[in-house]
Amino acid sequence: MFTSLARWSVQHRWTVVGGWLVALIACIALAGAFGGDSVTDFADDHRTESGRALATLNAAGGGSAADESKVVFAVDPSVPGGIDNPQVRAQVDALRARITAIDPATAMADLYAPGVSRDVAVSPDRTVAYTTLTVLADSDSQRSELVDKIKDTATEFDAPGVRVNFAGDWFADQAPAGMGEAIGLGLAMIILLVAFGTLVAAGLPLLTALFGVGVGASVLLLLQNVIDTPSFAVSLTAMLGIGVGIDYALLILTRFRAALDDGLAVPDAVVHSMETAGRSVAFAGATVTIAIAGLLTQGGAIGVTMTLAGCAGVLSVMIAALTLLPALLTIIGTRINRLAIPGLRTRPGAEGAFAHRWSRTVQRYPWAGVVAALGILIVLAIPAFSLSLGFGDAGNRPTSDTTRIAYDDLARGFGAGANGPLFLVTEQPAGAGDDGKLQGLVTTLRETEGVASVAPPIPLGTVDGRDVALVIVNPTTGPQESATLDLVRHIRDTVVPASGVSAEMTGMAVGGSDFAELTLQRLPLMVAVVLACSFVLLALAFRSVVIPVKAIIMNLLSLGAAFGVIVAVFQWGWGMELIGVGKVGPTEAWVPIVLFAVAFGLAMDYEVFLVSRIRERYLASGDATTSVTEGLAATARVITAAAAIMVCVFASFVFFDDRGLKAMGLGLAAAVFIDATVVRMLLVPATMEILGRYNWYWPSWLRRVPTLDAVHGTPTGDIDSPADASARRPETIATPARRE
Repeated sequence: MFTSLARWSVQHRWTVVGGWLVALIACIALAGAFGGDSVTDFADDHRTESGRALATLNAAGGGSAADESKVVFAVDPSVPGGIDNPQVRAQVDALRARITAIDPATAMADLYAPGVSRDVAVSPDRTVAYTTLTVLADSDSQRSELVDKIKDTATEFDAPGVRVNFAGDWFADQAPAGMGEAIGLGLAMIILLVAFGTLVAAGLPLLTALFGVGVGASVLLLLQNVIDTPSFAVSLTAMLGIGVGIDYALLILTRFRAALDDGLAVPDAVVHSMETAGRSVAFAGATVTIAIAGLLTQGGAIGVTMTLAGCAGVLSVMIAALTLLPALLTIIGTRINRLAIPGLRTRPGAEGAFAHRWSRTVQRYPWAGVVAALGILIVLAIPAFSLSLGFGDAGNRPTSDTTRIAYDDLARGFGAGANGPLFLVTEQPAGAGDDGKLQGLVTTLRETEGVASVAPPIPLGTVDGRDVALVIVNPTTGPQESATLDLVRHIRDTVVPASGVSAEMTGMAVGGSDFAELTLQRLPLMVAVVLACSFVLLALAFRSVVIPVKAIIMNLLSLGAAFGVIVAVFQWGWGMELIGVGKVGPTEAWVPIVLFAVAFGLAMDYEVFLVSRIRERYLASGDATTSVTEGLAATARVITAAAAIMVCVFASFVFFDDRGLKAMGLGLAAAVFIDATVVRMLLVPATMEILGRYNWYWPSWLRRVPTLDAVHGTPTGDIDSPADASARRPETIATPARRE
């Protein structure tokens, strides 16, 4: 298959390049004209109580209560009368007039309207006040446009001694669009120049990845017309596609240059690189895709959208690497080494000398290598035992962010609980007139420990023949504090059942807790599916039951270390200022599942790259020790360069404003760095030296399983016992190993 595909791409090289160019232009044009808007809403999940309560709230017309923003005014104590000062009042009223004039659906409550309203509040000392701000929109982009206009008009607010800020996720400061991607691409190009030493060779992997990402991201934008996807989905597709795509092209290009150095003609060099490295890329891409597809076990919006985002990036760049790149290599041919950078062009074979010496050293003391690697991984993984899932809020943002300033002002004026009210959605038979139970519930809530205040019930309307009312409860503690979650459980398990009222709770703290609990419930199934599929793929690829078991264990260890890094930074606060995190808080509930799927798949990439070359040497020599040394020496440079590129690309996620993306980027960068260094360069050669020929153990009862050799696609001698391993040298059926 790979030989046929490679020969077809070589023979029809201009057709392939032209087809990709047309596809890219067409996809971008269609996405620009018909691409859907993102819709970010993880809370609307009917599998959780908070999701059902929010759905009822929306159906009754009160959904904005759970998703509204606030305009927060903080008055200096030196201002006479505080918020009631005539000059201050005039400026507040003028701001309200300007905001409400922006869009008919945008509403800012009147801070000075007579009577008591849940939409406005003034602190007892009259120095802090807020008014609710409802910004209705059908998509993320429309809402963002309205928010920008509102923030612009707020700059005209001019009351001495008064600052105005906005509370609400949509008002958070945003980094310039594309900054993270630009930084990642720039660093990747520098590493490619160092790795290849020529501009032409360095540019090809980047060009291939951009073609694939352009198509994949455009397809995702078109799918947003029928599937709600969060605002960061396209960024995830782009960054994952760039990192993986460059790696895949890097592997194939390295093989191509080595084949040219061995004297092969350009067409033969392309075919050879696709038969070896191309086959590894296909298997690597399959493992990453299967791992990401494991997110479907999560169900709900997160499962489908994250699977689409990840697979759109990986599959598109994998196809580009297997079709577009060989066509480009055929066209460029021996000019691949043109425009050399002085001092960076390496001699063939020289790059593996250090790796060869390193591998021999590790193999000479394999048990010491295992102990050292496990020690590093275990120490890094220790913080992971403190993993706490939830959702960050404005309090975790930098102190310069308008939402963080508003968060702190609200906490100062009304208590920490004002930043995370609990919304109790009650339902009663229509016309029953049974208000006594509802009033009794409100009274009990006001007397409950941990409750700062309870607003009077707000009738919302009728849904499915039942009267719906909203009760807003302000805790005494903040939304991320454990005491708030204890209060939620107490109200759900004790207060509501005793009241006789049918009620469900939603809100920031409640939604985050429910989503985290649902995630943890489904995590074992996801892990089992991903591990099982990965085992089968690797077993068929390498015709061994030992290699996949060893790979899974090592990948889990490196993932544990990556989770430890996330907890240390985002929950313990180690170095959080360096990546723009303002305060410690829980790990975003969606990050662990997506990180597990993506990082596990990427780790399998390196497993395939390295073990494929080791198996190639083993098939040619039959020497278990030498094959590890030569395999590591041949792949160390490309794996190091690929890992460095991925680390830079993923680390650039920290320049995004979204806290979840920051955690995702840091976790992926840590996972790739740990896997490419501690695991691939230390633990793998050490364990493979200890296991020897047992690495290729394949029970006799599995010999009837069709061969799916990741390197050559040809039958090989199978090992099913120590005696068999020592008595029979594998047939030298592979293409002789080439000098790298």
